[in-house]
Amino acid sequence: MTGDSSTEAKSDRSSAASLRVGMFGGAFDPPHRAHRTLAETALSQLDLDVLHILPTGQAWHKSRPLTSAEHRLAMCGLAFGDLPRTRIDRREIQRDGPSYTADTLRELSVEYPGAELFLVLGADQLLAFKRWVRWSEVLELATLAVANRAAEIGADALREHALEADLSSVDLPFRRLEMPLQNISATAVRAQVGQPVDRSNSLSVLVPEAVASYISLHHLYQEPS
Repeated sequence: MTGDSSTEAKSDRSSAASLRVGMFGGAFDPPHRAHRTLAETALSQLDLDVLHILPTGQAWHKSRPLTSAEHRLAMCGLAFGDLPRTRIDRREIQRDGPSYTADTLRELSVEYPGAELFLVLGADQLLAFKRWVRWSEVLELATLAVANRAAEIGADALREHALEADLSSVDLPFRRLEMPLQNISATAVRAQVGQPVDRSNSLSVLVPEAVASYISLHHLYQEPS
C-alpha cells in the first residue's frame, strides 16, 4: 500500500467516527530512546490515527522539582516531532494545579467523539496504577496499552541483562505492547550528564541526538559549580 492509499484509509476511518487515539504522558525529563521506541510501537501495534504526547504539568506524584515546562516541551518536540501522527500536546503544562490523566482523557473523549482511546504506559506505571487519582475513571475512558520495562530502572541499574518487571499479579485489563526491553530511565540520563564519557555510556546512546545536543546547549541536569 502506498503512502497516499494509507492516508486515504485513515481519512475514511475518520469520517466513520472510529478513530483510534493514543495518549502518552510523562515528565519527559528528559525524553529518552525508550520513550521514542514506545511511541513508535504504540503507533504501529495499536494502529493509531493520532498519538498525543503530553509532558506533565504539576506532577502530584513526583517528589523532586521538574525541569521547566519550556525545556521539557522543547525536548519532546525534538524527540517525537518527526514521527507521523503525533501531536506534542501542551494542555497539561498549561493547567493550574495538579494534572490528572483522568482529566486529559475526559477532554480527549470530547474532542474525538466516538473514538477508541488508548493510554500508553510502561510496566512500572501499571504496577502503581491503583495509586493514581481516579484510576477507575481512567479505566472507563481508555484501554491501557502497556510495554514491559526492566524490574530495576534507577541510575545504578545495569543496562545489560535486565530482567523484565513481573506483571503476573496485575488484576487490571490491559493490552501488552511487544517491544525490545530497553533498560533506560530519565533518572539514569540525568545522572549521566557531566560524567566521563565512553562509547558505551555516551548521552546520545540514551537519548536522541537532538535531545543530547539540547541538554548540552542549555546546560541541563548539571550540578551547580
